[in-house]
Amino acid sequence: MRTLYPAIKPYATRHLQVDDIHEIYIEECGSQDGLPVLFVHGGPGAGCTEQDRRFFDPEKYRIILFDQRGSGRSSLMLNWITIIPLH
Repeated sequence: MRTLYPAIKPYATRHLQVDDIHEIYIEECGSQDGLPVLFVHGGPGAGCTEQDRRFFDPEKYRIILFDQRGSGRSSLMLNWITIIPLH
């Protein structure tokens, strides 16, 4: 089993407005000049954790994590019509 990298803190966090009522939480950690890697958490509902940052070598990668719309630290408006995509 592969061990995780040491715990790190994000160097940037923000909320991105994606429509009139939702914002998604985004954080970046690791090397600002590193190869970008986007981590998509399982869901729905949980959001990213501090543990998720530890899957990637912080000296090699610019680690970008986000909480899906309505999950974790992203805004949740109790309007399921806008959260669940219609097919």
